[in-house]
Amino acid sequence: MSVICTPLSPIMRIVAHSRMNQMHALYRKTHRWDSIINTNQARSFVALAAPTSSRATNGKSRSVHTNPRLQPAYPGHIPLTPFESGFLAVGSALMSLIDTRRADMVAACGETTAGPTLVKLRDIMLESPEGRRILKERPRINSRTLDFNKLRSLPENTFGAAYVGWLDTCKVTPDSRDPVHYIDDPELAYVMQRYRETHDFYHALFGFKVSALPELALKAFEFTNLGFPMTALSLGASIRLKPHQRARLWGEFVPWAARCGSHARCLLAVYWEERWEQDLDEMKKELGVWDPPAGITIPRPSRVDFP
Repeated sequence: MSVICTPLSPIMRIVAHSRMNQMHALYRKTHRWDSIINTNQARSFVALAAPTSSRATNGKSRSVHTNPRLQPAYPGHIPLTPFESGFLAVGSALMSLIDTRRADMVAACGETTAGPTLVKLRDIMLESPEGRRILKERPRINSRTLDFNKLRSLPENTFGAAYVGWLDTCKVTPDSRDPVHYIDDPELAYVMQRYRETHDFYHALFGFKVSALPELALKAFEFTNLGFPMTALSLGASIRLKPHQRARLWGEFVPWAARCGSHARCLLAVYWEERWEQDLDEMKKELGVWDPPAGITIPRPSRVDFP
């Protein structure tokens, strides 16, 4: 019996994962790059690459194994070699710019380009009591962990009321965030997961609507506050905005994001779930943030301007 090592099998798993999460059938029909790999073919490659699988060739059974050094470190983990990680980073970045609705590609780009940023953010979290408790307790944000009735009963200008009001107004669910797959260290994978699941808290904090311009303004804020390369790369999607929107983004919102994000505390070290009853204006002053220029936010009874 001979053994065939298949170093490309993780790439096949990446393709299969992306294809099984594909939500845009029309896009697949009109863009050749995304339609090269057939879903069933990709799943066949996944089965072929499984460590326990075998196949007969010329009457002989050949076992097909993945690299033994690349074993999953947590449920859902897809370990990659440096080449595969770079390949996925470039491909997912291009696909994210082509179609900003591809949440799977945005997520893959975020994970494969995070690198030292996650280590820096983890260290920042360890420096504060709130951040240390987050890393120790590892809370999750979804419809099973949130008490929506309690949040709706809170006074109007509390953070909890603002968050649930934002969910209702924008018709968004906290269950829409993809799990982390491509980060090897379990603790750093949680840091990335925490960022994804608290992203909507930033929307609620500033009252950003859910559309291209406010999303890009928030990405600019996240880059200056957190430092994820993916958030800076996403600004390339501004070429898809209308001219007057693009002018406002670069002339008003990016400067706001640069000042506000660099002035603010690291928002990833905030234990948001313990602050539901905090007054929203007081929270903004404590965190060192202020409201963005008007026009892309949900109207509120008060504003916090540049101090």
